[in-house]
Amino acid sequence: QVRLVESGGGLVQPGGSLRLSCTASGINFRLYKMDWYRQAPGKERELIATITDGGDTNYQDSVKGRFTISRNNVYNKLFLQMDQLKPEDTAVYYCHVGAPRYTNYWARGTQVTVSS
Repeated sequence: QVRLVESGGGLVQPGGSLRLSCTASGINFRLYKMDWYRQAPGKERELIATITDGGDTNYQDSVKGRFTISRNNVYNKLFLQMDQLKPEDTAVYYCHVGAPRYTNYWARGTQVTVSS
C-alpha cells in the first residue's frame, strides 16, 4: 500500500527558502513519475512541478526559475527546493504519484506560509 509523508514546511519571510521532502513507501518509487501540488486557501489544488522516472522536469510558470524538483531513488525521496518565496506561495504542499492507479491517494501535505 502506497504511503507518502511530506515534511519541511514552515513559516518563512518573503525572499526566503525552504526545502520540502516527501518519503514514499509501498511502491517501486524509481519507476514512477512524481509530482508536487499545492492548495492555497480558497483555491483548487494545482500542479506545480513534475519529475519523470528518468529525471526530466517540468514546472508551472509561476514557480519556474524559483523552485527545483529532484528525487533520490535510493532512499525513495522526492524534494522541492523553493527559493525566492513570495506570499502567494503560501499553501499546503503535497507530493503525489503521477500514475492513474494512485490518482486518488493524497497524503496530509505540509504547510508553507510566506509572510513578514
